[in-house]
Amino acid sequence: MSNGVKIKELQALSEQELREKRKQLEEQLFKLNQQRYTGMVEKPHLFKATRKSIARIETMLRLKKVK
Repeated sequence: MSNGVKIKELQALSEQELREKRKQLEEQLFKLNQQRYTGMVEKPHLFKATRKSIARIETMLRLKKVK
């Protein structure tokens, strides 16, 4: 799964779709953390990318609530 979530893509999604995407990314981050603690991380750059994507989704959810 690519973590390069773009703002334009997120703007087109509904709140429910954003929540589902956030849940998927949180599950992916959980799995990455499990790999970290077992010492089997293949792509350590995904930690930062996944956290940033979750933050972008959180921002879009807030913007949609304000509007």
